[in-house]
Amino acid sequence: MKITLWGTRGSLPSAGPDTVRYGGNTSCVEVRSENRTLLVLDAGTGIRRLNGTIESDIKRVYVLLTHLHMDHIQGFAFFEPLLRENVQVHVYGPPSTTHDLRTRLTKYLSPPLFPVRLRDLPAQVTWHDVPLGKFDVDGFQVECDLVTHPGPTVGYRISEAGSSLVYLPDHEPALGAMRFPVSAQWTSGYDLAANADLLIHDTQYTLPEYAERAGWGHSAIQHAIAFAKLTKVKRLVTFHYDPGHSDEFIDGLLREIHSESRLPFELIPGQEGMTFHLR
Repeated sequence: MKITLWGTRGSLPSAGPDTVRYGGNTSCVEVRSENRTLLVLDAGTGIRRLNGTIESDIKRVYVLLTHLHMDHIQGFAFFEPLLRENVQVHVYGPPSTTHDLRTRLTKYLSPPLFPVRLRDLPAQVTWHDVPLGKFDVDGFQVECDLVTHPGPTVGYRISEAGSSLVYLPDHEPALGAMRFPVSAQWTSGYDLAANADLLIHDTQYTLPEYAERAGWGHSAIQHAIAFAKLTKVKRLVTFHYDPGHSDEFIDGLLREIHSESRLPFELIPGQEGMTFHLR
């Protein structure tokens, strides 16, 4: 399994000169199987960088959305395979009690917010309310579950040949906890992440920032560290950076984490263009 980060920011793009190393695009991760199946996790602005890696003869693509907040779907209309008549694009997203996935995305992909309607796209698009639990996607074993974040939001565990990636870009497992973590059974996302080879997790805030924004659906980097310890993952990739945090600021946070204690996993600062191989 090959994993490439194409968008690592949260909320709004921040492409200024002080965000060059960690990146300025919003959430998008490319996952490739051994047989070259393309699975795309979220469709933020980073999807435009992904476009340049997609083969001209590809026939089928899978897009798995964690939720429909704007920073996770901003790039969807610019996903190049949607402009190809001979390509099947399967789009998965969390179920809702009010409208199906197509109807909810149409609210964004239609005038006056966007000039092109979903029905006008040349590709063959199939919409799936993602099932909670396990299902197969063309060689990948996918497991998903609801996680703590405003609105219907899911996290994903992607497995192939015994290796596992867990993707929790918008996640607030510390919500309501006097001390975090409390226990495995009461922690959002625990079952998805337990013993994963690679965890990509929300690290949007500092602890003082989180104290002012509890309930907004995101984690302080210290919460992500505690979550990774609890779930016993092998590697943690920091992700969904606050758009107001510069490269220098993020470097400082990571130095502070490393100076406080020895970690039982590898801590990797996520950067756009970074690639991982799981075997």
